[in-house]
Amino acid sequence: MTTPHTIAVLGLGRMGNAMATRLTAQGRHVVGWTRSGRTEDAVETTADPAEAVAKAGLVLLALFDGPACRQVLDEVRDVLRTDTIVLNTSTVAPAEASELARRSGPSYVHAPVLGSVPAAAAGALRILAAGDHDAVDRARPVLETLGTVRRVDDASTAAALKLIANNSLAGAVLALRDSLRQADALGLPRAQVLDVLELGRLGGLVTAKRPFLAGEAAAVTAEFTIGALAKDMALLAAASNTPLRGAAGLADPPADPEADIAVAATVPAVADAVLEPLRAYMRGHATGDPAHFREAFLPTAHIEGMRDGAFVSWRLDEYCALFPGRPAPDEATRSRRIDAVDVHGTVATATMTLRHGADLFTDIFLLVRADGGGWRIANKAYHRHS
Repeated sequence: MTTPHTIAVLGLGRMGNAMATRLTAQGRHVVGWTRSGRTEDAVETTADPAEAVAKAGLVLLALFDGPACRQVLDEVRDVLRTDTIVLNTSTVAPAEASELARRSGPSYVHAPVLGSVPAAAAGALRILAAGDHDAVDRARPVLETLGTVRRVDDASTAAALKLIANNSLAGAVLALRDSLRQADALGLPRAQVLDVLELGRLGGLVTAKRPFLAGEAAAVTAEFTIGALAKDMALLAAASNTPLRGAAGLADPPADPEADIAVAATVPAVADAVLEPLRAYMRGHATGDPAHFREAFLPTAHIEGMRDGAFVSWRLDEYCALFPGRPAPDEATRSRRIDAVDVHGTVATATMTLRHGADLFTDIFLLVRADGGGWRIANKAYHRHS
């Protein structure tokens, strides 16, 4: 097993630069290249990726996505020797990983990494390595300089496992966002909330990201960006063909996609303008006054569901006629809550739970932002749990 003398690192973004710097500090000869042309003081760089690859016994890819990997490998293919190890640490879709492995041959090692910039700098990454045994063994000294290695059967599996790992991270970010939003709604001091969250299951994330969460990170460099995590969640949702809340939750946050993922946990709660028709709907039930429903719904709205075993589809006038203009006799014991609201530009979906006496209702709403910027409920479907 021979350690490659020169390592070409193609892609000197946050992770690529951290890995190149780590390898250089551990005595490896590294030549880096990046499409942005940005140079790093700690790493020897070149403006031509082919020049870096021609010198290298190992080529390490640290690129944003699958198309970038294909494009860069195509650019250097003429100077890439058949025995040169291609070590791809990029996060790509499983099908893209399989295609890259097929096109690159037996010297290709797909090796996505778990961990961000601090772990790369400390040599503490966890690496999922898939490839021919000989290729993985030849790459192992470099991999072990960056972290610990776990063998995986094939490139597709390694890519899929990386996306699953990032899904758990996205879930933690969204759970943290929900906790902070609820704490803000209760008027709790952010510092006190973070202190308590550090004691629980989200503690590691809160501790690592506290400067961002506390709004003190203006000068702190992002380690893993919102845009990169959103890209990974979109890849996972497409590959699995299974609903994935993280993909939608991170796709269009009101924050800079180049910001650290922790910033996604601090974005403002859903605007009151989106909530107002839902609150008007709740007032309609609380008072029995149909005027509130006319405020909440578009005139063209339909309200649909099963009633006494038969499907009903009421127009708004028909629905309003069901209400007598006064509260229900047991209104004092009834409750309603908004469970979820997801906004996508000019449309939104919402879920609400209503406990009315012995009945529990789940209401699903489609909302639109109508002319003039106001939000209205376009349609409602419901399920009655007796």
